[in-house]
Amino acid sequence: QVHLVESGGGLVQPGGSLRLSCAASGSIFRIDAMGWYRQAPGKERELVANIISGGSTYYIDSMKGRGTISRDSAQNTVYLQMNSLKPEDTAVYHCNAVVASSPYAVLHSYWGQGTQVTVSS
Repeated sequence: QVHLVESGGGLVQPGGSLRLSCAASGSIFRIDAMGWYRQAPGKERELVANIISGGSTYYIDSMKGRGTISRDSAQNTVYLQMNSLKPEDTAVYHCNAVVASSPYAVLHSYWGQGTQVTVSS
């Protein structure tokens, strides 16, 4: 089993910044990808940003130029720095990790509990 613990959410004014952190622990042999999804009330969950084992990154169009995803592989931790936050960034942000628990294991996707990000004046 793999556990993801998120931190860094909160209330911030428009134009402000937040840094989300997600630490993975448990039966981890290899993490192929880590990323952040978000879900706003009444909307579907969407991928905000992710980073794969080779270092390639993806950002949703609305986060390009405002967000930076990074990973500390030694600590199995992923970070999302978000700047110039807008009210439309308000959502619950969930960490996701795609993990192999042993050398020949099937990959599994794990989710964190979520952290609330509210952008409001």
